Amino acid sequence: MNIYVCIKQVPDTETKIKLNADQSGIDTTGIKWIMSPYDELAVEEALRLKEKNPGSTVTVLSAGPARVVETIRTALAMGGDNGIHIEIPENADNNLAAKSLAGALKKESKIDIIFTGKEAIDDGAAQVSQLVAEYLALPYITVVLSAEISASGVKCKREIEGAAFEMIEAPLPILIAAQKGLNEPRYASLPNIMKAKKKEVKSYKMADVGTSESDQKIRFRNFQLPPPKQAGKKIVGEPATQVKELVRLLHEEAKVV
Repeated sequence: MNIYVCIKQVPDTETKIKLNADQSGIDTTGIKWIMSPYDELAVEEALRLKEKNPGSTVTVLSAGPARVVETIRTALAMGGDNGIHIEIPENADNNLAAKSLAGALKKESKIDIIFTGKEAIDDGAAQVSQLVAEYLALPYITVVLSAEISASGVKCKREIEGAAFEMIEAPLPILIAAQKGLNEPRYASLPNIMKAKKKEVKSYKMADVGTSESDQKIRFRNFQLPPPKQAGKKIVGEPATQVKELVRLLHEEAKVV
């Protein structure tokens, strides 16, 4: 099977975010970059499918600045066979990213299945997977919790609102977007990390995949950091006194009662 995984490089959740000078985005200086956790699930599911189907290949794609090649190699260290990097601007929106990924995938000879995460943890837009599928005219299933995949099609359990689930069957080729609970991603071993450095990662410019900056539909401005938290108050005294003081503070200062 020809298996593909689309991943995104995002800031580590422990990174302290700062804004750039014009407040159009974040200052990327000194940020630790990681693979979006939902995309780790997608990589793992692709590798498990490969292991069940000898002779299959897993190709990892990512669109972004040159640094995202490092995250592609993380996926290759997990067990991917080769990678594709499409260089797009730092501030690219979901449409430009998706169209660029789809353009690179159209260059491939045959696609059986594409895995993605259900969303990236930086913007939480949950748009790229659906847009990629639309640009490729493929069916897609999102927020997938389990997947039974055969040569003819897939049967997926997906999460819907109200703590409910639904089962969907569809033919191949297809795009599947992973939800937490689908699997437990593996760690890359040291030997595989060393091997990943030698695996092929093809590079494309936007012109190579049929995109340009005119495909960007959204531009951000005036980012604002959340206001600093106020210091907490400690109420002392007997329990009855504490309760009375708490009610007063909630009523007069917090104004929530």
